[in-house]
Amino acid sequence: VQLVESGGDSVQAGGSLTLSCTASGYSFANGCVAWFRQRLGKEREGVATMSTRGYGTWYDDSVRGRFTISHDNGRRAAYLRMNALMVEDTATYYCAAEPNVWFAGQCSAQREYSYWGQGTQVTVS
Repeated sequence: VQLVESGGDSVQAGGSLTLSCTASGYSFANGCVAWFRQRLGKEREGVATMSTRGYGTWYDDSVRGRFTISHDNGRRAAYLRMNALMVEDTATYYCAAEPNVWFAGQCSAQREYSYWGQGTQVTVS
């Protein structure tokens, strides 16, 4: 299983980006997908999570209303649409996935995720 993020870039504050996470050897169906980020000198933090069974999404307070997580099982991809970017959004962003999660309320940022991408850099100035 391999997850590959793309879409990171350098943008001005107020701009938008869409990050993509493409999976090989894995389907996002019936599990959890999440986006994390790690800002310079800080620990990795959860940004957004979703149940690919349709049980909902979660967003950190710092991004709620600006970021949107989504997935496309047919394309084996997950996305993070980021609007109204701020300097403090500068970080390396990682996608993560956990298969076989069948019930509501289990796709949190605190759960264990088995699969991780290598990260993509977002710089906002």
